[in-house]
Amino acid sequence: MAMANTFELGGDLTVDRLGYGTMRLAAAPEPGFEAGMGHIWRAPADRESAKAVLRKAVELGVNLIDTADSYALGENEELVAEALHPYADQVVIATKVGVLRPSPVEWVPLGHPAYLRQQTELSLRRLKVDRIDLLQLHRLDPAYPLEDQIGALKQLVEEGKARHIGLSEVSVEQLRAAQQITPIASVQNMYNLAERGHEDVVDYAAAQGIAFIPFFPVAGGAVTGPGSPVAEVATEIGATPAQTALAWLLHRSPTILPIPGTTSLEHLAENVAARSVRLSDAQFARLSELATATA
Repeated sequence: MAMANTFELGGDLTVDRLGYGTMRLAAAPEPGFEAGMGHIWRAPADRESAKAVLRKAVELGVNLIDTADSYALGENEELVAEALHPYADQVVIATKVGVLRPSPVEWVPLGHPAYLRQQTELSLRRLKVDRIDLLQLHRLDPAYPLEDQIGALKQLVEEGKARHIGLSEVSVEQLRAAQQITPIASVQNMYNLAERGHEDVVDYAAAQGIAFIPFFPVAGGAVTGPGSPVAEVATEIGATPAQTALAWLLHRSPTILPIPGTTSLEHLAENVAARSVRLSDAQFARLSELATATA
C-alpha cells in the first residue's frame, strides 16, 4: 500500500509527516529533581549544539517544528528562533499555550482567555513571527468554559495572529465540542506502541482529516528492547527498533505526524530515516497485537 510522506495540515500547509519536537532541548534537571520531573525548566547550556540539531532537522527535510511557551519558560521558543529565523518558506512552526510553570516540577493548566491571548503575544515575539502557523491549547482547564478557551484562540485566528488551532490531550468528545466552535487542525496526545489509550481519537482524527501529533512517539522498555516484537520486525526489515516504532505510527493512520525529539545529530538522522521504512500489513498487525499484549 502506498503511503504519503506529506500531509496537508489545516488543509493548506504541506508538512513532512515526520516532524521534530523540541521539548528535549533543555538543560539537565535542577539539583534535587529526578529526570522527567524537574526537566524542561531551563534552556540547554550548550545552545550552539541545540541550534545545530534544529538546523540539521530542517536540512534533512523536517519542516514541522513543535515547541511550547512553557518549555524552559519561553527559552525554547527563543532557541527555535535563534536557530531557524528567518524561517524557510516551507517551515511550519507549532507552539502551545495554556500551562503555567511556577516551579520545575509543576505544569498547571490555565485557560483564562486573557492569559491565552497574552501568552500568544509573547510567543509571537520570541518566535519572531507575525502569525503562528499552528497554535495549540496545551491543556484544557476545567476552571473555564471550553467556549471561552477555544474562543480566545479563535479570536487570535481572526486577528491574523494564528493560522490554525490545535488541541492537546483531549478526548473525542472534547474534540467534537471544540469543532462546534471553530475548525480544529490538530490533536497532540500521548500515543505510541506501548501507550494506546487514544485509539478512538486517532481514528476520529483520521476520519475528520485532522492531524494527530503523538508526543513521546517512540515507546521504550519491553516493547522495543532486545527480543521484543519491535526488535524482531526491525531485524526483518533492516531498520532500528526506534525506526520501526515510528514506521508503525506512520502506517497506523495517514494523518499521524510523529514528532520525535532528540539532542543527538546521530539519533536525529536515525529518526528522520524512519520515513522511508515500510512495514507489510502482516508486520504492522503483528506489532499492533504483540505490543498491546506487552503493554
